[in-house]
Amino acid sequence: MARVTINGRTAEAESGSLLSELILPQNEFDMPCAGRGRCGKCRVKASGALSELSDAERRHLSADEIRSGIRLACCTRVEGDCSVTLERAQASQICSSGEMPDFSLNPVFSQCGAAVDIGTTTLSARLYRTDGALLAESCAKNPQGHWGADVISRIEAALHGELTALSESIRRAVDRLLEEMIRQAGIAADAVDRLVITGNTAMLYLFCGISPDDLSCAPFEAHHLFGELFPAQRFGLSCAAAKVYLPRCMSAFVGADITTALLASDICSHEATRLLIDIGTNGEAALWHKGKLLCCSTAAGPAFEGAGLSMGMLGMVGAVDHAALQNGQIRAHVIGEAEPRGICGSGVIDALACFLEQGILDESGLLDDDPTPVAGSVSMTQKDVRMIQLAKSAICAGLRTMMQLSGVDSGDVAELAVAGGFGSYIDLANAGRIGLIPPELVPRARVLGNAALNGASMLLLNRSFLPVSERLAAAAETVNLSTSPEFLEEYTNGMFFDSAEE
Repeated sequence: MARVTINGRTAEAESGSLLSELILPQNEFDMPCAGRGRCGKCRVKASGALSELSDAERRHLSADEIRSGIRLACCTRVEGDCSVTLERAQASQICSSGEMPDFSLNPVFSQCGAAVDIGTTTLSARLYRTDGALLAESCAKNPQGHWGADVISRIEAALHGELTALSESIRRAVDRLLEEMIRQAGIAADAVDRLVITGNTAMLYLFCGISPDDLSCAPFEAHHLFGELFPAQRFGLSCAAAKVYLPRCMSAFVGADITTALLASDICSHEATRLLIDIGTNGEAALWHKGKLLCCSTAAGPAFEGAGLSMGMLGMVGAVDHAALQNGQIRAHVIGEAEPRGICGSGVIDALACFLEQGILDESGLLDDDPTPVAGSVSMTQKDVRMIQLAKSAICAGLRTMMQLSGVDSGDVAELAVAGGFGSYIDLANAGRIGLIPPELVPRARVLGNAALNGASMLLLNRSFLPVSERLAAAAETVNLSTSPEFLEEYTNGMFFDSAEE
């Protein structure tokens, strides 16, 4: 046995253990590639009796980093007593705001109620009083990033013995949000008597501790679509007397977050054709046309959340979040007005739009220089561009496929509602410029903010929305993009960048 000290706390570990196995999820330590040594993001400072540098570490770490003791936790094994230092987690920009349609109050709770959105990357929550007053808000990273940045990685981890750990980590995180809001509001825990917790289907499975085996293989038909009420004590939440409502999901990969986002967007109460897109790790979308609701989920991956990119990061201090050309040169904004140390999704979109305007990125996605600088020491590589091409093409192709299958022309679409925290920060014109959303729909785009959380709040504040949401979810038809020839064609075409300004 070896003595391993992590941020000052010492414990015993078996020789041969990976450092990543010894770092707990509550340390907010993410491994976007699920510990496969591909992303190089699980950097720690370590010293003592450790394994030799792996090939992956030699690829990802600079000579200066190696000299200063930086290692990749997923590649480094304990060989004796050692010490590990983790970088202190910083708060990231998480959008919990957004617009809701006008409605009257008829709350489902008698004292206080909380709405929670379990996103793949982030968590957001609100606490309300019966008069509709917002008492508190809270947000955090999803600690399941410890098992990988995307849903598929977490499903695989759950099927390989990590289901209980995944479930406990998200329950603890939700409970911490609730405790923080209860503290802010100065109320007792038992005053919270109703919760609405939304999220995609896989996130709700993991929150409930249900094995996601049915989500992992064909025909990908979820055995649990929720729309159910549970006692809070089942999940070990502090407000043990409360009832927890999990909204109805639409299918295996179009979850309750889209159900509640549709409620908040109000697009299904109009006669005109309207689209909704939640731009995130999953890229879920919906089309409302002639009283019919079509939905899809695109495997966009976590590139726009910073995972997998050479200098990608979440929207926190030091991240380039916006960029524009001034006199032919890129001028970048950095969160916290700090020295740039990485780039988040909104900054990536702006940077690529700048590269296109400068003519240093061609329509095929080829960069003149690899890497290409953005701000200070922050740059983007050719591999980064290829990852963004895959992600942006998947999202745009999903929208275009639903339109094509419904016989809808771009001119028929009255509105494109952009949901999700990430969608709140992006420059829509640049999103159209790089082909993340159809450029012709940019003038008709409306930013909703965190629509999933808004809809969950509506379910709390007016009980009449519950049957509405369940009817929407039950009536929705999910398009299987993986077997759609239309999607394949749109996806291939969407890989290219337009060579001229729209």
